[in-house]
Amino acid sequence: MLDFAIFAVTFVVVLIITVIYLYPGSSKVTTIPGVEPSDPKDGNLADIFQAGSLHEFLVDLHADHGPIASFWMGEKLVVSIASPGIFEKQAHVFDRPAELFQVFEPVLGSESLLFTNGGAGRQRRSKYDPCFSEEAVGKMCATFQNLSEELAGKWMTMVDDQHIPLCQHMLALALKGILLTLFGVYFKDDKAVLSVRRLLDICCLDMETQVLSGEMPGEGSQREKRFSEAKQKIQEMFKKVINERKSNQGKDSLLDVIIASSRSESQALSDTLTFLVQGFHSTGSLLAWTFYFLASHEDVQEKLYQEVKTKLGAHVKFSELKNLKFLQQVVSESLRCAVVYPWAARVQDFDTELGGHTVPKGTPVIHALGVVLQDETLWPRPNKFDPERFSPENIDNIKPFSFEPFGFAAKRKCPALNFTQTEVAVIVALLIQRFKISMVEGQLVKPVYGLVSHAEDEIWVTVTGRK
Repeated sequence: MLDFAIFAVTFVVVLIITVIYLYPGSSKVTTIPGVEPSDPKDGNLADIFQAGSLHEFLVDLHADHGPIASFWMGEKLVVSIASPGIFEKQAHVFDRPAELFQVFEPVLGSESLLFTNGGAGRQRRSKYDPCFSEEAVGKMCATFQNLSEELAGKWMTMVDDQHIPLCQHMLALALKGILLTLFGVYFKDDKAVLSVRRLLDICCLDMETQVLSGEMPGEGSQREKRFSEAKQKIQEMFKKVINERKSNQGKDSLLDVIIASSRSESQALSDTLTFLVQGFHSTGSLLAWTFYFLASHEDVQEKLYQEVKTKLGAHVKFSELKNLKFLQQVVSESLRCAVVYPWAARVQDFDTELGGHTVPKGTPVIHALGVVLQDETLWPRPNKFDPERFSPENIDNIKPFSFEPFGFAAKRKCPALNFTQTEVAVIVALLIQRFKISMVEGQLVKPVYGLVSHAEDEIWVTVTGRK
C-alpha cells in the first residue's frame, strides 16, 4: 500500500511538472528571457494592443529583456531578435510564419507569395525579381517623371498659403506609379485609379484595425459588409485585368510574368494583389515621411535643393540618380527614422540556436527591424533626423545588418526595393527642384505603426515655387 501511495504521489508530481512545462505560462518552455502570457488563451495580445502596436511592444520588450526575447501570441511562443549580430544568424532563412500574416489572407488569397514557403516560394521569387532589376526600374523613370510633372502642375495652382494634404497626395502618386509601371495600360484613366484607391483604403483600414486593436468586424455588421464588398470589387477588377492581359500578353511587365508563372488564375490574382497592396503602402508612406522630414528641416531641404539644382537636368535619367549622393542620404535617413517596415519574421522546421538559446522548431522568429533602426547604441541620438549618418565619411561606420529597413533574410526582403527607392528619389528630386515645402504651423505629427508606419493624422504643408 505504501509503495502504491509513493507511486501515486510521484506520478502526480511528475504530471504537474509536465503540465507546467508545457503550459504556455511556463518560462521552462525555453531559456530565452521574456514575458509570461497575460492570458492563457490570448497570450500577450492584450499587452500588444495596449502598447499601441507590435513594434511599440517590441521596443519595450527588448528594453527589458535584451536583444533576444520571447512572448506569446495566443498559445504560440514567439521569439523576437533585435541585434545585428543575431540578425546575421538568420540571413539565410527564407520561410515565413504564415500565422503572423493571416490578416492579409482575405484580400490577397491563400495562394499569395506572402504565404508560399520552400522551393515553391523561392522559384516564384526568382521569376519575379528580374522585374525589379536596375535595368527594369531604370526604364520606369520616365513614368515617375511624368507623374511628378503632373503633381507639380497641380501644386503650382496651390502655391503660398493653400494647405496641401501631403499623405493623400503621396499615396495617390505611389498608387498611380505602381499601376502604370507594373500593370500597364489598364490604369491610364484617373477614374480607374481613384476606384482602386477607394477600394484599397477600405480594405487596408479594416486590416489595420485588426492589427492594432484586435477588433474584428462583427458578423452582419456594416463594417463587415463594407469590407466584403470592397474586397470582392477589387478582386473582380483585377481578374478582369488579368483576363484581358492574357488575350494581349507581352513579356516585360510584372503582370506578364505573374500570368506566365502562375499555375492558376487564383494564384495570378493573389500575387498581383500582393504586389499592389504592399507596394502602394510602402512607397506612399516613404514619400510622405521624406517630404515631412524635409519640410521640418529647412537646412537639409536647402542642401538637397542645391544638389539637385546643380546635378540634375530637366529630365531624370536613372544613371544620374547615383550622382545625387545627398538625396540617397536623405532617403536612407527617412527610412531609418520613419521605420516604414517595423518588423519581419521567419520560421524553420527544426530546432535552431540563436543568441546562445535553443529556438524550438516551428517557432516564429520576429526580426525587430524598427527596434534596431532606432537603437541608440547603434545610432546616437536616434530620434534626430540626420542624413549625415549616411555620408561617404560615415557610412563605413554603420555595422552590418544594423540598417535593414526592408528586411534582410535570404532572398525574401522586399522584392520591390529598387522600385520603391527609385520612384521616391525621382519624385523627391523633381519636386524639391521646383518647390520649397514648409510645414503648416501647429501640427503634432504622430506615427502609427500599422501595416506600415504612417502619420496618425494628415500632414499639411504649403509650397512656394522656386525661381
